Amino acid sequence: MAELVLGMGTSHSPQMSSGTRHWDGHAGRDRANDFLVDTDGQVRSYDELEAKAPPSLLEELAPEVWESKWGRVQDAIAVLVKRLADAAPDVAVIVGDDQHELFGDDGNPAIGLFLGDELWDAGLGEAERQKLPPDIMPAQWAAHADERDRYPVARDLSAYLAEALTAADFDIGVFSVQGGDRTLGHAFTFPRRRLHLPPEVPIVPVALNAYYPPNVPRPGRCWALGQALRRALEDWPGGERIALIASGGLSHFVISEELDRRVLDALAAGDEAAVAALPPAVLRSGSSEILNWLVVGGALADWDFDVVDYLAAYRSAAGTGVGLAFATWHPGGEGPVPV
Repeated sequence: MAELVLGMGTSHSPQMSSGTRHWDGHAGRDRANDFLVDTDGQVRSYDELEAKAPPSLLEELAPEVWESKWGRVQDAIAVLVKRLADAAPDVAVIVGDDQHELFGDDGNPAIGLFLGDELWDAGLGEAERQKLPPDIMPAQWAAHADERDRYPVARDLSAYLAEALTAADFDIGVFSVQGGDRTLGHAFTFPRRRLHLPPEVPIVPVALNAYYPPNVPRPGRCWALGQALRRALEDWPGGERIALIASGGLSHFVISEELDRRVLDALAAGDEAAVAALPPAVLRSGSSEILNWLVVGGALADWDFDVVDYLAAYRSAAGTGVGLAFATWHPGGEGPVPV
C-alpha cells in the first residue's frame, strides 16, 4: 500500500525570489492593479487603500525590515528543503492553481488532473523575457527553466485519483495532451526549482481553479476534496512514499494578517467548521491560493501541523504585499521535526 510520508505548504511569490531591491518594483505593479481585494472582501483602488492605511505601516517598509524578512524567508525555505529531502518521497502530489498556463478560455476545470506521462515547463525564450515586468524577471529562476524542462507524471496514480474522486462525487476535468503553446505553471514547478524536489520524482498536479469565477470551489468543498484525496491515496495499491504539497498563498495582494492567522489556526486545529466559515469574498485574487492549503489541510487534519514561519511581507504604504507562510504536516504524535 502507498504511504503518505509528508504534508507541506509553501508560498511561491516572486517576492521570495527576486531580492528586496525589487520589492518596490512589485509595489509598482500593485499601484497599477485595478483588482485589489481589501481585507473585508471589497475591491478598492491603490489610492483608497493607501488613504486608510495606518501610519505605522510605513515602519514595515524600512530597508532593514525588508532585509530581516528576506532572511527569514530563505531560512524557512531551507527548512522545507531539508524536510522534503528527509522524507524522500517517490511521488509528489502537488495541489496548486493554474493561472492560464495549462488552461485558458477554451476550458478551465474546477479540479483538473493530467493523464499523460509528462508535462513540460516551456522555458523562458527571449520573446517571453521581453514581455516580463523588470521586477518579475529576476524571480523567474524560481518558476521556469531557461529551456524546455520535462516533469514526469505518475500517470497511473493520476488516473486512479480521477476515478476515485469522481466516485466520491467530485467533478474532475481530465486531459492527456499539453497544448503546444501551454506550460506547466509555477505552482507546480516551484517544488522542484526552490524546494529541490529531485527531477526524477514524478508529480501528480492537482490543478485547482482558484482564480477564475464562476467555478471556483468553496472553502468547505476544498476541505472535503482533501478528505476524499486522503482516502484515495491510502487505498492506492502501489507502494510509493507520497508527499502532499500545497503551493501558493497566503493573503495577497492586500495582506490580511487576520485572515492568514485564521487559516493557520484552523489548519493547526484540523477545524473543518472554521474552514467552511471562511468568507469566499476574501478568497479572491492572490488570496484564493489559500484554497490549495485547505485541500491539504483536509487531507491531513489528524496530523500535527508545524508552522515553520509566517511573515507579512508588506511592500507598499497601501498594505500590499504577500502573507508568506511555510509549514509541514507530520503523522500525529511526532510533533515538530527538528532541523
